[in-house]
Amino acid sequence: MEKRNSYIKYYKLFDLLARRGMKRTDLKKEPFSFSPATIAKLGQGETVTTETISRLCQYLNCQPGDIMEYEPPTKEK
Repeated sequence: MEKRNSYIKYYKLFDLLARRGMKRTDLKKEPFSFSPATIAKLGQGETVTTETISRLCQYLNCQPGDIMEYEPPTKEK
């Protein structure tokens, strides 16, 4: 089965963390407590649950658009 690429990108999340003096590894700690697999999915632009997005927004006091962006697929010629 071919792996489908997500068109949701999370680079905004990592930019926001950097501006707040945080690193990806901080997402493993309280209050986030995300698994390494979830952090890897975010880093690779893979699908995560709405619960994950909700928790990120809650703890970072932000909106979903502050941490992710839809990037439409490019059309091949």
